[in-house]
Amino acid sequence: MDSVIEKLSEIKIVPVLVLEDVRAGLKMCEVLVENGLPAAEVTFRTSAAEKIIREAAKEFPELYLGAGTILNTGDLHRAFDAGAKFAVAPGFNPTVIKEAVENDFAFAPGVCTPSEVEQAVELGCKFLKFFPAEAAGGVKMLKSIIAPYRHLGICFMPTGGVTSANAADYLAIKEVAAVGGTWLGKAEDIKAENWDAVAKAVKAAVELKNHLA
Repeated sequence: MDSVIEKLSEIKIVPVLVLEDVRAGLKMCEVLVENGLPAAEVTFRTSAAEKIIREAAKEFPELYLGAGTILNTGDLHRAFDAGAKFAVAPGFNPTVIKEAVENDFAFAPGVCTPSEVEQAVELGCKFLKFFPAEAAGGVKMLKSIIAPYRHLGICFMPTGGVTSANAADYLAIKEVAAVGGTWLGKAEDIKAENWDAVAKAVKAAVELKNHLA
């Protein structure tokens, strides 16, 4: 887990992708690699997700692949069997957390309350997804949640409403390893194969990340 957190801390911005088509998904991965942001969270909201992770892991070994929207233990195993290095969920599911811990999978459950943080730590999970970040109170709320638990060594990846305008505010928090870049790889651009627009957004994210380094 420490190595995953260390890697995410280097990456800082992880594009969160909802990909409907394997071909387009692999092209999106290619754009990320070519433009200097070799990371992606492929969400399990579509039937293509598992195959995209499997193929991308082979075609782009330098791409740090994660799986998102992991809601059950079946998808958890499918994601890691396909080649995911980490996985995240929007909510707190003790069954999935226990399975991840038992299998030494790097898994971040979604939390937005102190009670959920305590339950996650009790189950052996200190890598947490703050979701939905902005709707749950944003940077101010996250700082408030971290304060009583900082000594436990918890680490967060805020996602949901994070944009190029506020990403730096989240990343300025010591306990934030990376943010989920929901503004990267917009569905309409991918569907229209507007790769120039996608590349432009990726390059801007890389510039932002480099500025924070």
